[in-house]
Amino acid sequence: MKRQLIANRKPKIIKDLRDLVVTGAECFGDKTLYEYRENGELRRFSFRDNLEHMNRLGTAFAELGIMGGRVAIIGETHPHYMTAYFATVNGGGVIIPLDRDLGDDDIAGFVRVSEATALVYTESFSRRIDGLHEKLPGVKVFIPITGGDSDRAGNIYPMEELLERGKKLLESGDTRFTSHKIDLEPMCAILFTSGTTGTSKGVMLSQRNLTAATNASCLSMQYDDRNTFVSVLPMHHSYEVTCGHFAIQNLGASIYINDGLKNTMKSFAYFKPNALMLVPLYVETIYKRIWGEINKKGMRRKVELAMKLSDLLLSLGMDMREKFFGQITQAFGGNLRSIVCGGAPLAPKLVKDFYSFGVFLLEGYGITECAPLVAVNSPGKVRYHSVGQPVYGCKVKIDTEGGDTVTYVNDKADRNHRAAGPCGEILVKGENVMLGYYKNEEATRQAFTDDGWFRTGDIGYMDKDGYIYITGRKKNVIILSNGKNIFPEELEEKLSHIPGVGESVVLGRKNESGEVVTTAVIYPDPEYFGDKTSGEKLAALREIITEFNRTLPVYKQIRAVDLRETEFEKTSSRKIKRFLIK
Repeated sequence: MKRQLIANRKPKIIKDLRDLVVTGAECFGDKTLYEYRENGELRRFSFRDNLEHMNRLGTAFAELGIMGGRVAIIGETHPHYMTAYFATVNGGGVIIPLDRDLGDDDIAGFVRVSEATALVYTESFSRRIDGLHEKLPGVKVFIPITGGDSDRAGNIYPMEELLERGKKLLESGDTRFTSHKIDLEPMCAILFTSGTTGTSKGVMLSQRNLTAATNASCLSMQYDDRNTFVSVLPMHHSYEVTCGHFAIQNLGASIYINDGLKNTMKSFAYFKPNALMLVPLYVETIYKRIWGEINKKGMRRKVELAMKLSDLLLSLGMDMREKFFGQITQAFGGNLRSIVCGGAPLAPKLVKDFYSFGVFLLEGYGITECAPLVAVNSPGKVRYHSVGQPVYGCKVKIDTEGGDTVTYVNDKADRNHRAAGPCGEILVKGENVMLGYYKNEEATRQAFTDDGWFRTGDIGYMDKDGYIYITGRKKNVIILSNGKNIFPEELEEKLSHIPGVGESVVLGRKNESGEVVTTAVIYPDPEYFGDKTSGEKLAALREIITEFNRTLPVYKQIRAVDLRETEFEKTSSRKIKRFLIK
């Protein structure tokens, strides 16, 4: 099968999330939207199934009295996860996707805070939900996506039973759901940012926000109905839902649902995707595995020479990458041509090496409050270190104290590429920007400038062509006693490529004199150090950091090293929970 990347077919522009599902069924009918495994059996779910199941469940919601209400949802990726999502938001309700890695108390807390009256969950959560009933007095309807039986109290309604009930109601002429008029403006989703119930903020998104982000994603990705994807990221993640499900559905592409982290490479080999959407930790893990296999076979020098030759031939118009590196890309099934990656900085070497192997690694930038897509690199227009240009309809500018503010706008009215300004906070404006934070007017007020620009909290700059470069998070910046600012992300990215460093977090800690000291907390690579003692590992890491410091300006150098014996705790989207590191 010839590997496909660039689309020649113009994506359709949706007017709302119901239009997304309806036009998908009209355009692609019985084509497979989802392929997945359930109880060991391979199943398929078509674009027509997507529409029919949405209408059935939405109609059943009307009969239960929860249409237009608030529905929380938690669990693994499943076609009926999206069925519940669409049935809720297209019936005038509010969906509340919850992180599947939350503890019981946090699940109960977020459900109470969001005032959800219904809870949808996958089979793996059935036992946990049973133990949470007493903590969820406001929830009147419990809906297991698979399995489960109606209970004695009459408040557990298995998804299959509701779909059958909705089908009969539709056949009898019930149009309460299908005739509901979509309003783009009100809140239709609450997405909680990382943290516990006490620290997390509820991002309020509307159908206008989600529709704008979906259309921008389709126009930016250059994919179409010939593309195939594997879904690996958690469903509560805004990047996965908007770019990985809404946009892919709108394009008419097909998705295989990965059934567990440990099966990821098997899923790639089985479905042979030609495109993926990942976060950096997945890409870095795959990258290390590729080079690990190359080193194990003693082929590093040979592969590096082949890469140089292949790159030279490519510059002369001869693409030999599939012939030279087909064995490497076979680990992904053999068809992979592009990976869109967002969530944290990517090392340029990864982008270059993947391109040499025949895979476009396209770094992007998003934030939940922007539903989430803000910028992305496009094939053939990649700039190293940059997260790309703003997506269609999204305005970005840099806010600098006492300096000039430079704006780049990507829309029909203004295609100007203006010169880059100084470094400052990245501000965003567009139809993708959230309504605000749920029940938190003060946080909402602080998140916007007086003239309506959203403050991302990210620090960066733009070049003369409007490419955005992120230097760090405002809240993570280390301010030294001499006034110098250190962005830990920059150091962490560099450390990730040093042999012996498995994972790292750089932060500022006060020493005995009260001076802020740049400190690296490092989880060593277990394969690199083998059976060495903790003391031996720490001594070796300190030597490594001493050498590393020679490559840095004096003020950026790491002054202290702490050894971590276990991997850092991560979110379900594989980001390190920095707030736990003190």
